[in-house]
Amino acid sequence: MSLDPTTLLVLTIALAVSAALYLAVEWSVVRERSLLIWSSGFAIITLGSFLALLRSRGYLLVGIWFANGLLITAHVCFLAGVAWFTRTRLVRGWWLLALLWLLMLGLPTHAWWSRVMLGVQSSMIALVTLRASSLLRPHGASLSVGAVQLRYVLLAHGLFYLAKAMVAIAPAAVIDLAAFGGAVIQLSLIEGAMAIMLIALSMTGTERHRREQHIGQLAARDPLTGLLNRRALKAGAPAVLAQASAAHPGALLLIDIDNFKQVNDLHGHAAGDQLLEALSMLLHEVLPEDALAARLGGDEFVILLQDVQAAQLNLLGENLRLGFGHVARKAFPTPAPVSLSVGGSIFTTPPADLESLMVHTDATLYEAKRAGRDRVVVGTVGPQAA
Repeated sequence: MSLDPTTLLVLTIALAVSAALYLAVEWSVVRERSLLIWSSGFAIITLGSFLALLRSRGYLLVGIWFANGLLITAHVCFLAGVAWFTRTRLVRGWWLLALLWLLMLGLPTHAWWSRVMLGVQSSMIALVTLRASSLLRPHGASLSVGAVQLRYVLLAHGLFYLAKAMVAIAPAAVIDLAAFGGAVIQLSLIEGAMAIMLIALSMTGTERHRREQHIGQLAARDPLTGLLNRRALKAGAPAVLAQASAAHPGALLLIDIDNFKQVNDLHGHAAGDQLLEALSMLLHEVLPEDALAARLGGDEFVILLQDVQAAQLNLLGENLRLGFGHVARKAFPTPAPVSLSVGGSIFTTPPADLESLMVHTDATLYEAKRAGRDRVVVGTVGPQAA
């Protein structure tokens, strides 16, 4: 089978349809809007390539002007999808590129009109594609393999169109848009078919990595409060425990909600869930960013901190106790006050493991409960903290 322009266009249509459907199916599973935007871009390429087939029948307005305009629009969709993926706001002027193409309808049909049209179209696509590639540069965080692939595929695609725009105005270039004539046109059709495959695969890879990250985050989080679960706490604890020293003590807080059962009995389990969520929000507000906060189950919570002194740990516990008590009394009044009992441990040498540290800290929590609840008790593990 010879790779004549018509055959290449049919191949492009088949590839664009496959890419559009593939990304649409991925979107139906992931529900990430960038996939839907990219799928729309390939659907537009499908329509534009079909219209381009009509130019050989003499329909130049539809087969050239509108087909090329749709190709520009498709690349703007690719840019919009990348912007959504990278959480970047685009100025609306990018969408005007496709409309500006219509203003060229008044271009006189002289012998050089194919050069001008191809040069302007290629410049527009190069500008849009290179901008999309630039949005995928890492900004303080490493990119996934799929995102890196997409970045470089778009970069190569944009540079190709930039080179094509320069060649289009070269005196020796032979370009005939109406008849798909000239080496530049043939090469463009081949590059376009290859780009569709590479761009579609890279786009899917970007979102698949994000989906896997999201699934991993869900597996490590308590579904109600969004705090770490016990397994995630155990995985992250060794790195924190190992940093403890006399100059930079570590600390563990165990938190238990007093009289929590009364909230469920008097106000319902939905109220109890709201109270747990309120405590998790309070933890997010008062804890340092490097703290590990987890829900062990029920109304038990644990916080692992680094570089904290005993006075600071007492103050943190008191702030949590007072803040939670105020919320509980105001939202869900009960005969016995709903409060927090907090047990804490300061350690200046790395403990053997998290479990042994929790056993020691549980003794201080029990002391707070035995002393009347609604209080903070802090002890020391090993040598006295500085």
